[in-house]
Amino acid sequence: MPDRPDLLADCGSCFGLCCVALPFAASTDFAVDKRAGQPCSNLRTDFRCGIHTRLRDEGFRGCTVYDCFGAGQRVSQVTFEGRSWRDDPGSAPSMYAAFPVMRQLHELLWYLTEALTMEAAHSLAADLRAALDATERLAASDAETLVELDVAGHRAGVNDLLLRTSELVRAGVRRKRMERRGADLMGAKLGGADLKGANLRGAYLIAADLRGADLRLADLIGADFRDADLRGADLTGALFLTQSQLNAARGDAATVLPAALARPSHW
Repeated sequence: MPDRPDLLADCGSCFGLCCVALPFAASTDFAVDKRAGQPCSNLRTDFRCGIHTRLRDEGFRGCTVYDCFGAGQRVSQVTFEGRSWRDDPGSAPSMYAAFPVMRQLHELLWYLTEALTMEAAHSLAADLRAALDATERLAASDAETLVELDVAGHRAGVNDLLLRTSELVRAGVRRKRMERRGADLMGAKLGGADLKGANLRGAYLIAADLRGADLRLADLIGADFRDADLRGADLTGALFLTQSQLNAARGDAATVLPAALARPSHW
């Protein structure tokens, strides 16, 4: 798994960008509506959240799930050299526009860094390193360049490489593997299921029952785990699993997690 502190959110070094730049709508995830560019009412003058320890109780579950992969502090401290949107209001629009682009690039850096640790994909190491370096160069761009980037095009190329990586790693599973890429598995009864080496890329696992399921070496990139029940599930070696996916799910002390990811506090 990635060992890169720069790809972990450091809210103390960010100007609360996710609390300002991004919009949200009143729902089960957010208590109120907020438009893009409008500071959240809970954002304090020091750019910290005033209800951070009570977010779920106050109806802001969506905030506890979101992960910027370190994009917030990079835009704040590197791209804009420590100038906040409060100190320099004129920079606010470009800062808000650059942030979601940087977030996508940092997510790709997370996946590529993880892929480079997979021994089964050593034949792709040179290509993975080249893609990582190219993504790093894009992330080092100035705000104007970031906003104009064809992120979708770059992401498509990286995704193809990550898929090839996944296929090489999962080829080691000695049986027919489940191929459920993008499948609608909302509310599916998969308790105790043998999903080792399964392709669950982009699968909709919202509220799925995965209690005690074997998800070792499963490709979980982009899978939607909102309210999925992972109690007792084994996620050892799961491919491209992120903290935000775990934060969206339910689990317990018996859920086996990859070493680089933390057990969510609400479990």
